[in-house]
Amino acid sequence: MSKAVDPVCKMEVDPAAPKGGSFEHAGSAYHFCNPGCRERFMKDPDGWASGHLDLAAVFAAEQAAAGPSSAWVCPMDPEVREAEPGPCPVCGMALEPETPGAATQDDGELKDMTRRLVVSILLGVPAAVLAMRMQAPFVQALLSAPVVLWGGAPIFARAWTSLKGGNFNMFTLIGLGTGTAFAASLVGLAMGGHAQIYFEAAAMITALTLLGQVLELRARARTQAALRALMDLAPKTARRVLDGKEEDVPLGDVAVGDLLRVLPGTAVPVDGTVTEGLSSVDESLVTGEPMPVEKSLGDLVTGGTLNGTGTFLMRAQKVGSDTLLAHIVEQVSKAQRSRAPVQRLADAVAGKFVPGVVAAAVLTAAAWLLWGPEPRLAHALVGAVAVLVVACPCALGLATPMSVTVGVGRGAQAGVLVRDAAALEEFAAVDTFVFDKTGTLTEGKPRVERVEPEGGFTREDVLRLAGALERASEHPLAKAVLAAAEGLILPPAEDFRAEPGVGIHGRVGGKAVFVGRAEARAEVVVRVDGRTAGHFSVHDPVKPGAREALDALRREGLKLVMLTGDARANAEKVAAELGIEDVRAGVLPAGKREAVKALQAEGRRVAMAGDGVNDAPALAEARVGIAMGAGADAAKESAGITLVHGDLAGVLRALRLSRAVMRNIRQNLFWAFAYNMVSVPLAAGVLYPWTGWMLGPMGAGAAMSLSSVTVIANALRLRRLRL
Repeated sequence: MSKAVDPVCKMEVDPAAPKGGSFEHAGSAYHFCNPGCRERFMKDPDGWASGHLDLAAVFAAEQAAAGPSSAWVCPMDPEVREAEPGPCPVCGMALEPETPGAATQDDGELKDMTRRLVVSILLGVPAAVLAMRMQAPFVQALLSAPVVLWGGAPIFARAWTSLKGGNFNMFTLIGLGTGTAFAASLVGLAMGGHAQIYFEAAAMITALTLLGQVLELRARARTQAALRALMDLAPKTARRVLDGKEEDVPLGDVAVGDLLRVLPGTAVPVDGTVTEGLSSVDESLVTGEPMPVEKSLGDLVTGGTLNGTGTFLMRAQKVGSDTLLAHIVEQVSKAQRSRAPVQRLADAVAGKFVPGVVAAAVLTAAAWLLWGPEPRLAHALVGAVAVLVVACPCALGLATPMSVTVGVGRGAQAGVLVRDAAALEEFAAVDTFVFDKTGTLTEGKPRVERVEPEGGFTREDVLRLAGALERASEHPLAKAVLAAAEGLILPPAEDFRAEPGVGIHGRVGGKAVFVGRAEARAEVVVRVDGRTAGHFSVHDPVKPGAREALDALRREGLKLVMLTGDARANAEKVAAELGIEDVRAGVLPAGKREAVKALQAEGRRVAMAGDGVNDAPALAEARVGIAMGAGADAAKESAGITLVHGDLAGVLRALRLSRAVMRNIRQNLFWAFAYNMVSVPLAAGVLYPWTGWMLGPMGAGAAMSLSSVTVIANALRLRRLRL
């Protein structure tokens, strides 16, 4: 059967069994992965069909219209978005807030399920005791009826929704199994008790399913604890200094440019710059760095970090949704809703899972009726119900999303921001790391060490001309030149133009000036009207801990490559200090991309780490791009992983995180597949001819309820991952 693409979310769907059904429009058939996408398409089919609608804009507009607290999504089917909490129309699971903290976590369903569970246990256990003693069938019926009909009402409601929409799921199977057992028992009771009755089985299956739902809801609430912890870092108020007076104001009232005082032991309210005072700030919950960082005049501070024993004044630069903390929360929330490519296998199996289980239940009943011992009908019913109840498609569906949700949250706590689940999967498999030099391996804070004037120019002339141009540049070299030219009067520059990887051009005092790379020397050259005015050498220290981080990567068996636009002499000096053998110097931005492309053509899985605008093409070309936290926005947009702190130890943390998440996903998928492959034959009674034992409906209900919880519990182990 050919594949089709959902016109809304662009996911691949099987036209033979799309979750969202089909829709005919203008002579064409459209197939949808879920009802939410189908509903969006039907609102404006001409817009979707012509491709002029922007999906992201539509989602954003819908959320803005509904308010930030009313978007609810499903962890198994993140493309499903609803305005209110409730069950997912596709899988039946409880929906979660799209952005935890934007809305208070709704615990109404947990309370309701808990209440139904308590009543079901109080009535179901006595019914099971009477059944074991073969006593009082009418009392069994009276005790079981409230459990099945009231306690199991949400289960039957979701089963009916799944049958109506064609989105078969776990509740479809449980509803069919429980309903069949209860209905058959009523028939048996009406026949005067001559037929086998299973009231206790129907009641206990309901109770065990409710128990599984309660445990699952509680466990899922813990998966987003890391993200909520990040959001709680921001204080509720800030101390604003205005006209010599200080007052505490709500954080939402802080505006860019406000002067704020940060007291000892309090959280920094927003992103900004220190204007007065001295203190140390604990940035570990944002960057993952355990040691406090000294902050003084001119240093940047980040909202949500914890001030030490000193006090300082700061000028607010980014507030509200523009702060780093808000950006982290938004990016982590999006990444948690993304899907890893490995999930495709589970999706393919899950799509055919429920029809396959129903077929297995029918075959089980037929086998017992044809070849089973007496009472054949009783054995057939027990086997079929057990097969329906024991199978759990949710375990398959949850295997990847839960690991991704917990892993991405844990990474955020360690200063590793993941764009999506695909980046995690790709990063776990890389075998080659390509590093930019300036700002990645080095601090990116160069300083001018020596100036060599030529052709009649003086040292001051060289610095004055270079400084005049560098005032318009954002390159790290510009700060070094301006620092060296401090105290000199810099003339105005005109016609400024930057040539990435080469240098900058402009006119100063009517003369054409160039500042940039000297081809044959490990220095920067200054030319005036094409004539060399002088050279200066620049030193950029290697980042602290860089050698240790690279040594750790080498021990993991990874190939390390330095790729830089700097002169070879400078590049080899840094490479020797860091133990990098493969050095490629003097490479322009386009050449960096080609170098990454060539490595991948050799069969290598390449991760590229960089921080500059000139690194963006290579970051996009690599299997995974890694942007350093202090780098350019273009680099961050092209990267799959961003390191908030920008240190090379963060690369190692990201590698450990990605490998741990993928290992956890494989464990979850293995146990989910293994559980269903083993439990279904056992429920069908495959061991009965040799042992006389059948799993039975109650045992099947217990196994089914614990399967999803087991997958979630395994994913929760990632919260304790040491990075």
